[in-house]
Amino acid sequence: MCDPSSGLEHITPSNLTAEHLLDGLLTREFSYGSCRSRYEFASYHKKSSRKPSPYLIAKLRKQEALQKRCGPGTAAHEEARRRLEAGEGADEADGEECRYLVYISYRGLGNRMLGIASAFLYAILTDRVLLVDGGKDVGDLFCEPFPGTTWLLPRPSWWSFWSPLRGLKNYDEESKESLGNMLQSGGAVATASSAGDGSLSWSSAPRTPAYVYLHLAGGYGYHDKLFFCGAHQQLLRGVPWLLMKTDNYLVPGLFLTPPFKDELEAMFPEKDAAFYHLGRYLFHPSNAVWHAVTSYHRANLAGAGRRVVGIQIRVFQKDQPRQVVLDPVLSCVRNEKLLPEKKTAAATANATSYAVLVTSLSSWYYERIRDEYGSVVAGGVHQPSHEGRQRWYDAAHDMRALSEMYLLSTCDVLVTSGFSTFGYVAQGLAGLRPWVMPRAPMWAKDWREGLDPRGPPCLRMVSVEPCFHTPSAYDCAAGRDIDLNKATPYIRRCVDVRWGIKLVNENSSHW
Repeated sequence: MCDPSSGLEHITPSNLTAEHLLDGLLTREFSYGSCRSRYEFASYHKKSSRKPSPYLIAKLRKQEALQKRCGPGTAAHEEARRRLEAGEGADEADGEECRYLVYISYRGLGNRMLGIASAFLYAILTDRVLLVDGGKDVGDLFCEPFPGTTWLLPRPSWWSFWSPLRGLKNYDEESKESLGNMLQSGGAVATASSAGDGSLSWSSAPRTPAYVYLHLAGGYGYHDKLFFCGAHQQLLRGVPWLLMKTDNYLVPGLFLTPPFKDELEAMFPEKDAAFYHLGRYLFHPSNAVWHAVTSYHRANLAGAGRRVVGIQIRVFQKDQPRQVVLDPVLSCVRNEKLLPEKKTAAATANATSYAVLVTSLSSWYYERIRDEYGSVVAGGVHQPSHEGRQRWYDAAHDMRALSEMYLLSTCDVLVTSGFSTFGYVAQGLAGLRPWVMPRAPMWAKDWREGLDPRGPPCLRMVSVEPCFHTPSAYDCAAGRDIDLNKATPYIRRCVDVRWGIKLVNENSSHW
């Protein structure tokens, strides 16, 4: 690949092409210099046959107008915040007021990006303004996605001591304001109905609560999972403020939520392109991050005819021997012929040059892969950084992590670690189905838990979509758990998380 950045320095709103605008996902309402990644992104990625549907594009334009009309700095937002701090709920007849969804920053950067994408889609489905409490570094990481406004949640005023928007990270499964706890404490009551899963109303009717906290993080309980029921979505409809905490990719669960199913099918005719479109729309690395991406790419990965193999290694169990982690990676590369063998290296190099990008917190894996393939691949083996350990909400750490997610997304082939949201983001942005290494879940007591020593070293993911690690199997209408693998043709179990689910293309023409 030649330098993709050539010719980009003269981009203006008047000469933006369909490629720059990601086939209509993006608008022309931003200046090029304010966020170079917004319009340069496409030139670093292969063209895909996956195009956003006209219906999705229309929904995005409608959401942008809503964000501008009701976002921070508007009279509508100031009034809504005043009412929230005063504890004033909405009357059921108040259908035209601005309503809000606040995403609460939680866990590492990959989890946060999947959580924000999920919250954004839910905001579109429920006509809410998305406000992101993304932690202290989110402004350093991403450009604003919505023209003429901000998606960042303003800090509460110093005199708003009792504001529900203070101490957002303190909300958890024990919070009395959570949907699950409100259901258990009588905050909502069932009403007679012939509808499939019944109906509910707030015990304070005709007024709703001023806000409800949605606890949708891993390990959430039965009552919190009722979020995915139609009656409970109707209950939440009129609540002015919803506060959502999740470290999950909730999108497959939204497809299983009855009120949203038809809308989502219209927005995403190709179900396995949901994050591909949402991620490319929402996440534009800041100029500082994008400079790191493009500089490293030009120096190490770009080259005419070069095939770049990305290898992402994430280890959660500290007691797992490093060689046990590495061996399946090397076996996968050999078995799937992702890189040339040493005995044919000279002949292969004449036809195509290869490069390898390794991302890992440890330099040990890079050094072993370099020893194995450094003399084989003409483009070399590269590792941008080795941080040693993950540092949550550390701006410099997160900027490096984001740049490496995007570098991985520019690769032609991906080999990733199971359960890793870092890998999910990269594969989703790239539109690539990776080969994934099976591994025990991060909460397992033993690194061998759930692993089959007779199994293959890697498996090909069935779609580019991230996995929803902790879905609800409860069928609200039937009043029982169901087999989610059989709920709909476009949802299947994940190959790397046996109890997780992901979106697939039911017509199954892979990327």
